[in-house]
Amino acid sequence: MGSGSSPCASCKLLRRRCTKDCIFAPYFPPDDPHKFAIVHKVFGASNVSKMLQELPVQQRGDAVSSLVYEANARVRDPVYGCVGAISLLQNQVSQLQMQLAVAQAEILCIQMQQEPVPSLPTTCLMEPHVEKSSPFSTSNATNYNFNNNLQSYLSFTSSSTSHVMQDPVKRESLWT
Repeated sequence: MGSGSSPCASCKLLRRRCTKDCIFAPYFPPDDPHKFAIVHKVFGASNVSKMLQELPVQQRGDAVSSLVYEANARVRDPVYGCVGAISLLQNQVSQLQMQLAVAQAEILCIQMQQEPVPSLPTTCLMEPHVEKSSPFSTSNATNYNFNNNLQSYLSFTSSSTSHVMQDPVKRESLWT
């Protein structure tokens, strides 16, 4: 038996005698029966037993943790499981990266406005105004179009990115 005289959670649930060489005992203790119940519901005891027997002993703990995580994800989202959770997190990372890029551009813009460098243009890319004496400007119309395109690109949002800043002045809170 796994710990003391009490059968492990899997043997309890399956109503069988827990032997001292029970493959489930080290990973499904009797004080946490829900852990095995959910894994059994999603994968089946026989499949879990086969998976554990095929792995080296040092990897079984990690495999059980993964099985428990996947089983919980499958119960919450039967169609996508872990993939749904991963996709959601990847979308959040993309949104946060876009917000970070916009914030960094705003910081750069503010820094450029506060500390003009003589050899570089003193205006920010997000402003439509460009100095005529700038060596990088070709025409005011070209620069204005470039700045407008950049500004619309930086403030671009789709229906799936509702928490991304839409205007450099207005900010939406990610946590509300």
